[in-house]
Amino acid sequence: MRQVYLDYAATTPVHPEVQRVMGKYFNEVYGNPASLHAMGQEAYGAVEDVRATIADVLGSQSEEVLFTSGGTESDNCAVKGVAFALREKGNHIITSSIEHHAVLEACYFLQKNGFDITILPVDRYGIVDPDDVRKAITRSTILVSIMHANNEIGTIEPVEEIGTLCRERKVYFHTDAVQSFGSLNTRVDDLNVDLLSLSAHKFYGPKGVGVLYVRKGTRFVPLLHGGSQEFGKRASTLNVPGIMGLGKAVMLARDEQTSRVGHGMKLRDRLIHFITQSIEDTQLNGHPKQRLPNNCHVTIKNIEGESMLLKLDAVGIEVATGSACSSESLEPSHVLIATGISPVDAHGSLRFTVGRLTTEDDIAYVEQHLPRIIEELRIVSPFTKK
Repeated sequence: MRQVYLDYAATTPVHPEVQRVMGKYFNEVYGNPASLHAMGQEAYGAVEDVRATIADVLGSQSEEVLFTSGGTESDNCAVKGVAFALREKGNHIITSSIEHHAVLEACYFLQKNGFDITILPVDRYGIVDPDDVRKAITRSTILVSIMHANNEIGTIEPVEEIGTLCRERKVYFHTDAVQSFGSLNTRVDDLNVDLLSLSAHKFYGPKGVGVLYVRKGTRFVPLLHGGSQEFGKRASTLNVPGIMGLGKAVMLARDEQTSRVGHGMKLRDRLIHFITQSIEDTQLNGHPKQRLPNNCHVTIKNIEGESMLLKLDAVGIEVATGSACSSESLEPSHVLIATGISPVDAHGSLRFTVGRLTTEDDIAYVEQHLPRIIEELRIVSPFTKK
């Protein structure tokens, strides 16, 4: 049976070149970078080379790049790190209703510990209004965290404008760029950010490794305590093979960005056009233009999303319904609800995300099977009017 993987927003396959780079650091140069002997120092030098590469891509200084275990840790470190560092100055944090759970749950944790959290609404496309940010900032505001692009519906947020507002008000600004890196401009000075999160497995790197950018001078309390690694901001022995894979994935993302974006947009637009024009009672979710180049998120009405997912999986087509991070939950997507979609329609959503290995034949295979599956399910759906 043919396999068509269209869930690149959940994770990506490790690039062969990334895998080759990592191998050496499992079996040949396996020293601890904190060790003073030759193998430890070779590992240390390799890690610092990667740090410099990432700093160059982000337009930052090397000492502003911290290695983490991935996007969730980076988001938690950013939100909690600033909150606890500045709690004597203020206790107010602003975020949005469509953030990744790594940011929202960190904010809810802080709320239980005496912090004041403002969760801003979004419009029907999932866009945060910068004017809402401006109005929400008070004298006690210490942090604003708004994602660069949404992981479910693909909408790109006006982070540059929000960052400018925060800078004018002397409020730290964090953005979760986990979905946008490799597709959009993530140079930190262009985005006007003080903190930025990345995760390697979203751009053909390994799972379990990520980056938190922390602008020099930003007040920050470590989430993990122990050794003095990462300039005293993140204790733990460094994941050297993962970091080497991350570095290679960053270089490939930089060098191949134009071709990857063009390839993704072509296939994305074909999918969007086919679904919305060929299948009745469908709608595109997220902004029609201001969206990630590989994201097609649709609501197919009068049908249940999980049923569609299972039927598609039975013919080898792998997609997502709602956020992959909460796929075991029966609750409708908080992102879709925030954009005004009803719980019933939210349950009937599918996310197709294409990648560097997706082909025109893969999309044709979806076009061949999706209409039949929807027709079959609508016949038996309790939501369909008889």
